[in-house]
Amino acid sequence: MIRPALTEVGIFLIPFAVYALFLIATRSGLLMQSSWPLRIIGRLLIGSLLLVVISFVLLAQFSGGAPNSTYIPAHIENGRLVPGAEK
Repeated sequence: MIRPALTEVGIFLIPFAVYALFLIATRSGLLMQSSWPLRIIGRLLIGSLLLVVISFVLLAQFSGGAPNSTYIPAHIENGRLVPGAEK
């Protein structure tokens, strides 16, 4: 459960990291307050939220089992471990 949460946090931070790399590349002063006006932060926030929503939609649409399939979890059969499978 922690991996998907960290993935979404990483996706959220992508626009901020790209903007920070832009500031470093242009030598504009990464830690200067004038490099981070509220207008830019707002746009980065909107872009981040848009990326997170898109990733949630793609995750819901394209992950999981095939339609009408049943997952049979790993189990022990005749003393041997049988891996999980979809049928």
